[in-house]
Amino acid sequence: MLVFAHEVTDQVQARRVVEEGGQQALALAEELSLVNEQLTRTNVDLDNFIYTASHDLKAPIYNIEGLLYILQDELPLDVARQEEVGPTLARMLDAVERFKRTIDHLTEVSKLQKEHAPIATAVDLAAVVEDVRQDLLPLLQAAGARLSVDVSALPLLQFSEKNLRSIVYNLLSNALKYRHPDRTPHIDVHAHVRTGHLVLEVHDNGLGIAPAHLPRLFTMFQRFHDHVEGTGIGLYMVKRIVENAGGRIEVHSQLGAGTTFFVFLSQPAAALA
Repeated sequence: MLVFAHEVTDQVQARRVVEEGGQQALALAEELSLVNEQLTRTNVDLDNFIYTASHDLKAPIYNIEGLLYILQDELPLDVARQEEVGPTLARMLDAVERFKRTIDHLTEVSKLQKEHAPIATAVDLAAVVEDVRQDLLPLLQAAGARLSVDVSALPLLQFSEKNLRSIVYNLLSNALKYRHPDRTPHIDVHAHVRTGHLVLEVHDNGLGIAPAHLPRLFTMFQRFHDHVEGTGIGLYMVKRIVENAGGRIEVHSQLGAGTTFFVFLSQPAAALA
């Protein structure tokens, strides 16, 4: 009779580790699935809240605006010309106008939250930039700004034209808004092809952004310079548009020196050929 004995303790322990690891992985996957479902429901609720709030606020703010105009028309001329009355009424109307712009932007945000597959067409980036330049021409002239554009000889973009225009408009108008008071504003717009992407660059020599603020730059309602008008929604919308289309946006900035935005617009290989 021959007896063979094998030490199997290590094998049993290894099998137990694998089994326990598998059970832990399964539990983790179930937990992640539950968290994702909760986040999806939360996002849907948030989208609905934004849409409902922006819609329901329109009526009262327009009523307030109408009452202010009635008050302005009904005030006796000598009262309207008083030092305190006229400017105060003007500030109230200006506040209403800012409120209306915020509501409009919230409506646009609620649309973007639902827009994961916008209709893409062949778009000429140079034509879009020129169209935005014409819209901003009065602001460019008033600021004495120099706008340099080099986006020629590029393939047509497969993108939503409306959304591409919104990206360009927000980046250029921000460069004008946040210009440095002590130097002539210079804004450079370039684009080039990189593997799988068309990269749009917008560089300015404006106020710049502090390093501590960069992580929150694309957060809704974030504003780091309060001396100009704004709602803090524009860059949030730009980031959402780009990411919804499969791209990404990066920013490099130096406080007091300027900022450069890099917009990576995802493109099929055939489109970039």
